[in-house]
Amino acid sequence: MYGDNETVRRILTEAGDTWAVVGLSDNPARAAHGVAAVLQRFGKRIVPVHPKAETVHGERGYASLADIPFPVDVVDVFVNSALAGAVADEAVAAGAKAVWFQLGVVDETAYARTRAAGLDMVMDRCLAIEIRSLGLV
Repeated sequence: MYGDNETVRRILTEAGDTWAVVGLSDNPARAAHGVAAVLQRFGKRIVPVHPKAETVHGERGYASLADIPFPVDVVDVFVNSALAGAVADEAVAAGAKAVWFQLGVVDETAYARTRAAGLDMVMDRCLAIEIRSLGLV
């Protein structure tokens, strides 16, 4: 498992309240859409990151992490595993405190790089499930 329960809890409760959700579009059929809503209910500000830069759940979207004109605390990643490593590297460069790869998103070398850079990271876990399982809601 990549990211123990202590790391999960720390990211969810201490890493900060601004979460960039990479891969979030205005398509309600996509998992990112529902998880972003959970984040909002959990008190987090979401920042949609998608090439279309759509407004989602009332929040303005951006085409990339580099386009966001303010700091983000956590980068939540809903892209294909082949693309996820580059997103993790962008999160490190952007000064994020943590990276979260959602269920099915796995890149072990990106995990190692991100941890080596000093960021907390969780991989292949769903934050909506983790919020409930840790009794945070």
